[in-house]
Amino acid sequence: MEKRQLLSTKNLVFKKRPVRKLIERYVGLYVVEKVVSKNAVKLKLPAFIKIHLIVNISKVVRYKESVKEQRVEESKPVEVNRVEK
Repeated sequence: MEKRQLLSTKNLVFKKRPVRKLIERYVGLYVVEKVVSKNAVKLKLPAFIKIHLIVNISKVVRYKESVKEQRVEESKPVEVNRVEK
């Protein structure tokens, strides 16, 4: 089974997103091609991501799939100045 990882966006540059705080914390679902050392892994990245393929393990997080039986509760409307939004 392939190990799928999410890549941290902490040191990545996004030209189309000028506001840093609106960027996701992690992107993708990338396959680990090879464990280079105990501190580095080689990821299979798409061509449009212009970074080195070997990254530190502190920049990747294991992807966890959601549980089938997990309930998602819808949030209640927020009242602002007695106006429902």
